[in-house]
Amino acid sequence: MGEIASVRLGLMRVGFAVPVSGPWATPENLRRVAVRAEELGYAELWTFQRLLYPVGHAMGVTYRAVHDPLITLAHVSAVTSRIRLGVAVVNAYVQPVVLAKQLATLQTLSGGRFSAGLGLGWLPEEFEATGVDMARRGRRIEEYVEVLRKAWADDVVTHDGDFYRVPPAHLDPKPEPGPPPLLLGGTAEVALRRAARLADGWVSSSREDLSAIAGRVRLIKAELAAAGRDADAFRFVCRGVTQVRAHDEDRPLTGTYDKIRRDVAALAEQGVTDVFHDLNFDREIPAADAGEAMRRAEEALEALAP
Repeated sequence: MGEIASVRLGLMRVGFAVPVSGPWATPENLRRVAVRAEELGYAELWTFQRLLYPVGHAMGVTYRAVHDPLITLAHVSAVTSRIRLGVAVVNAYVQPVVLAKQLATLQTLSGGRFSAGLGLGWLPEEFEATGVDMARRGRRIEEYVEVLRKAWADDVVTHDGDFYRVPPAHLDPKPEPGPPPLLLGGTAEVALRRAARLADGWVSSSREDLSAIAGRVRLIKAELAAAGRDADAFRFVCRGVTQVRAHDEDRPLTGTYDKIRRDVAALAEQGVTDVFHDLNFDREIPAADAGEAMRRAEEALEALAP
């Protein structure tokens, strides 16, 4: 590895996803992973959202049974003190003032350690079940972000938009020590440009082609420059669909521990500022019994520690 790559890897923040999917996602395992990750120097603990699983859907075992991401983070925040907490992502299914209150409370109770990832959502059944129209969801999330920021900053919160209305009201307490960093997901060009305009960072999805992530980083940085924003302050967060195997495979972050560490270094070279290892998306983990899944997770925690 060259000197520049070494420097970038040194600056990269490496996180770990807590167990939220399948039999291994027990309260004891959640706490154990959170505490051990903090002890080992990981930068952040991460969760994700899957509200429901349509009968007969082919999306796979990872999504079959998933804990609520925000309540999970509130739980692990109580057994940790330094490590940051992130959701990648929660979708805009509830009214923004409701989510604004939840995120502000989590930011305050965790001591300002929370990063809020927000997504459009893509599963029609979730939109139907929550009573939200799936049409124009790109424009909807832009207004959603506007309401969140008002809720966290304005003494009197008021909004009258195309999708949401808030009568003049106090929405307190405000998040302390300040609003959580807001990350936006998405892979389409319009979503990347939206993140550059509205957010403090961008977070990749579990289906991201990591071999092409450098192009997404360049596009966002160009948009940041055009808007006069500081690219150095912007976070490029990569969900690592990390799969530990006996032999190296062509897929990034899949193979031996040495290969996975090299892949993390390669992501740093491409401009990624944060990567977190998410074993929930290794289909062998949610499908395994709780004991075996946890054994593999603890081994990975030790081997991939920053």
